[in-house]
Amino acid sequence: MKKLTKLYIITFFIIISIFFSIFIYYLDKNIMPSVLSIGDGEIKSLSTEIINKNILEVCTKEFDYGDIMKIEKDDEGNIVMVRADVVKLNIISSKLALEAQEDLKKIGAVGVKIPLSYVFNNSILGELGPKINVKMVPVGRVDIKYDTEFQSAGINQTRHKIYVEVYAKLKLTVPFDSKDIEVKVQMPIAETIIVGKIPKTSISFDGIGK
Repeated sequence: MKKLTKLYIITFFIIISIFFSIFIYYLDKNIMPSVLSIGDGEIKSLSTEIINKNILEVCTKEFDYGDIMKIEKDDEGNIVMVRADVVKLNIISSKLALEAQEDLKKIGAVGVKIPLSYVFNNSILGELGPKINVKMVPVGRVDIKYDTEFQSAGINQTRHKIYVEVYAKLKLTVPFDSKDIEVKVQMPIAETIIVGKIPKTSISFDGIGK
C-alpha cells in the first residue's frame, strides 16, 4: 500500500512537471514574443515622449542661437563663415544625454503593463485579466548629435535651422525573454534668418555632438 501511494505521488509530480514544462515552452514560444512586440511600440512611444521632454527642458534653457552660432563677415560685409561654438554645444549635449539616460532608467524600472488579452487580440476582455510587466533598461550611453539646414527665405535671405538628434539603445525584458530596440528622436531647437549670401563652403559645423 505504501509503495502504491509513493508511486501515485511520484506519478503526480511527474505529470505536474510535464504540464509545467509545456506551459513554460508555450509562454516562451508563443506568448512572450507577442508581449515583446506589443511592448516594443509602447516603450518606443513612452521613450520618445521622455526624450522630447528632455530636449525641450534642456535646450530651452541652454541654447541661444546668438551665443552659440557666430556669423563672420569680411570688411565689405559679406558672410565668409557661419561657425558653431563646439564647446558650448557639447556641454548642452552632455546635459541632455545625462537627463535622458536618467529618466529612461527611472521609467524603465517601472515598465509598462501589457494586458494578456492584448496578446490574444481579445477586445471583449479589454483591460481585464492578468497583465505582464515589460521593463526596459538603456544599453550603453545616450548619443547626441546636431544637424543644420539652410533654406532660401527670400531675396538675399537664408533661413538657418538647427536640429538635435537623440539616439538611445534599449533592452526590453519580460519573463524568459528580452529584445533590443532603438529609439531616435530629432527635433528642431533653433532657427534664424540670416541676411546675406552664404557660400556653401563657409559652414563650419564639425566636431559637434557626443
